[in-house]
Amino acid sequence: MIRFALRLSLSGGREAAARLVVIATAVALGVGMLLTTLAGMNAVGAQNQRYAWLNTAVASPSSDPSVDPVWWLIREDYHHGDSIGRVDLAATGPDAPVPPGLPRLPGPGEYYVSPALDELLRATPAAELADRFPGHGIGTIGQAALPSPDSLLVVVGRTPAELEQLGGQQVTQIMATSPSNCPNGCYLGYNRDAMTLVLSVVAAALLFPVLIFIGTATRLAATRREQRFAAMRLVGATPRQISVISAVESTIAAAVGTAVGFGLFLALRPAVATIPFTGDRFFAADLSLTAVDVLLVALGIPLGAVVASWLALRRVQISPLGVSRRVTPKPPRAWRLIPLVVGLAELAYFIGRRPASTNGQLTAYLSGFLLILVGLVLAGPWLTMMGARVMAGRASRPATLIAGRRLADNPKAGFRSVSGLIVALFVTSVATGTITTYVANRTAPSTTEVAATSLSKVFWPEDGPAPTADQVPAGLATISGVRSVTLVRYNPEPDWWQGLVTCAELDHLAVFGRCPAGAQVAEVPVDLIGLSADDLADGGYVWDAADIAPGEVDRQPILSVVVNTTSPSAFEQARTILGNAFPLGGFPASGAEWEANGARQLVQFQQLANVVMLASLPIAGCSLAVSVAGGLSDRRRPFSMLRLTGVRLRTLRRVVALETVVPLLVVSVVAIGMGFLAAHLFLRAQLDYPLLAPKPSFWLLVAGGLVVSLGIVASTLPLLGRITGPETARNE
Repeated sequence: MIRFALRLSLSGGREAAARLVVIATAVALGVGMLLTTLAGMNAVGAQNQRYAWLNTAVASPSSDPSVDPVWWLIREDYHHGDSIGRVDLAATGPDAPVPPGLPRLPGPGEYYVSPALDELLRATPAAELADRFPGHGIGTIGQAALPSPDSLLVVVGRTPAELEQLGGQQVTQIMATSPSNCPNGCYLGYNRDAMTLVLSVVAAALLFPVLIFIGTATRLAATRREQRFAAMRLVGATPRQISVISAVESTIAAAVGTAVGFGLFLALRPAVATIPFTGDRFFAADLSLTAVDVLLVALGIPLGAVVASWLALRRVQISPLGVSRRVTPKPPRAWRLIPLVVGLAELAYFIGRRPASTNGQLTAYLSGFLLILVGLVLAGPWLTMMGARVMAGRASRPATLIAGRRLADNPKAGFRSVSGLIVALFVTSVATGTITTYVANRTAPSTTEVAATSLSKVFWPEDGPAPTADQVPAGLATISGVRSVTLVRYNPEPDWWQGLVTCAELDHLAVFGRCPAGAQVAEVPVDLIGLSADDLADGGYVWDAADIAPGEVDRQPILSVVVNTTSPSAFEQARTILGNAFPLGGFPASGAEWEANGARQLVQFQQLANVVMLASLPIAGCSLAVSVAGGLSDRRRPFSMLRLTGVRLRTLRRVVALETVVPLLVVSVVAIGMGFLAAHLFLRAQLDYPLLAPKPSFWLLVAGGLVVSLGIVASTLPLLGRITGPETARNE
């Protein structure tokens, strides 16, 4: 029987070959995405583990007398907005611990750099970057210590006296604990469980349209296959034999698709590694698979295809007359809306009742989102039926009436072809609404010129005594492209973090706002910008007046040095001079760089949401095309008979188009609406923010996806003319 099934599958003519190719293609896409998801989760853990050593200062110092301690100080520097991790070390003896990726500890006047930073140093003038590192480079940091190929890291050798003065601490062990398991919290890295959760949601959003595609491909030409298997039953084939034939057909396609999927994953792995899921690229080797992952996919996918095939042909297995005894399916009931309503009610319930723990919040919100998503899938046929009834009730043309009646009689089939879009549109709407609102309320990174071209070095009390005006390098003002160098003074009032600048100085600076009428001294932020970058760009911000005489301002300690520049080169040269002149505390940076750190992960999540939509829409479009083409193949005889009775081909094409467009538009509107409603309820419950309208780019993306989907439908319509001629009605 297996040999007979192989002959039917491989020698069944053009139709059988096309069916095998489509099913194998769908399975290959599903396998490739599933493998990419599993490898991505493994890569998250591998990347996070390489962050561990950078958190060495978190570890409690050991009192083991057999180990020589090493002085340790880690800080963050910048170059053109890119973060540079800088670790200053000083050994106290020959047995001092060595970080991973280094053959030995650098001595005073030596440093190691990551390969990416080494390339940057070679391409950048020394005054803009290399002069910040004392001494000379002696090698590159190995991959074992690099979270990403793009990591900018430098390990600088110092003397113990220098690091003690800079505020370093002694440690006797290099941190080896993953940031996910830091007992005292980590400086760098991320919670692996949280990132895995995010990637799991993204994976589900990507896999769902693929599963729909596989299911649609499995049902391709289902009517004709049912007729063939029913004929076999009538001549004596048993249900078990029919099951074997069906299983062999599905297994062949699934096995080929699985093999192609593994090849697709291996071929695309270098490209996938460049996608910054966590904010940084992966090494290609990080995207690895365990033996369990390989077995799960290699065995699970073909088994799933067999089950899907069995379910699709269950009527033939029950009775050989099941195919001929076709009746109108029962219409979907309104109970399908219950999960949707329950999910919305759950999110609404937690407004004002936010769970206290993180696990409680994840359980509450994720279960609500899942209920809404399941509810959309369940309610889709009912919504399609209601839309079809409205269309049929108001039909003024034969095509509209026929399409409306057909959809109302079998809305499940009509909805099935577009159901792959629901996850893409819902997940993207939730992500876009949530991230857009959060960034707007938490202040997005400023892109104004004043915030991007002004550099500040702040002298906090814990960094030691503030410098005098004579200690500020005179060379700052001589750099070509430096517009101004301003000294912001401490405010003796209780709000000591607010600085002081005279109104005469503000008038001279011009770009940093102005004083109120009649004032002589203004209270300003440490960087002369604060949260008012956009207001400064709009023509000037009026600062509050300070109750102090102008003559007293210069007697106050220096709070910060603010350098305003006109070119990136001048900006980096000023940063180098300031950092070398004042090595204590944090390195000089712009307000835009500080703000960008907080919003970087949100931007990555938005990119993931865009990836979901851009990847899901083409797959959903393929599913749509296969569904339409399969439906035309199954209905070639009815359509041929209609043409023989005088129905125009143009009318039949309108019928097919309307049967697809109505569910497509209904599903799109409902999915986007439910996505934004769910985002609004979540924001109100978790953050007490009202939902803000998404940017026009979101609507352009949605409109583009729908236009492409409609184009796919239109591309299948010429097939109708070729398969519905008089010869089809005669041969059938």
